[in-house]
Amino acid sequence: MRNMSFALTTAQILNREKRVTRRMGWLNLKPGDRIRAVKKAMGLKKGESIEELAVLKVIDVRREPLDRMLDDRDYGFRECELEGFGKHPDYQWPSEFVQMFCGSHKGCTPASIVTRIEFEYESVRGEVA
Repeated sequence: MRNMSFALTTAQILNREKRVTRRMGWLNLKPGDRIRAVKKAMGLKKGESIEELAVLKVIDVRREPLDRMLDDRDYGFRECELEGFGKHPDYQWPSEFVQMFCGSHKGCTPASIVTRIEFEYESVRGEVA
């Protein structure tokens, strides 16, 4: 099972508000794959360890232009909600989400093709299975 960092959306994962994530890579992911959602996967300081947040099961994976969220306003707002930002004061608008995403991914522009990953929760940290 591969680790996937959710450093920017830790609260949304723990609160189960997030059902979709976008990534610049992850080209070989497919429905049915399981992912270990972690707070931080790279750049750990000496003595730090990976903190598991949840185990996720991939439902759908597709490649699409990031600016689809801007071109289709209804789609953009639905996706912000699925990304866990429907109630976030800074990222409720698709344009704000796209700006944040591009700002946190080197080389990303609104026209970039990204991997959209839809998932369901198998478990969340602190949950008894």
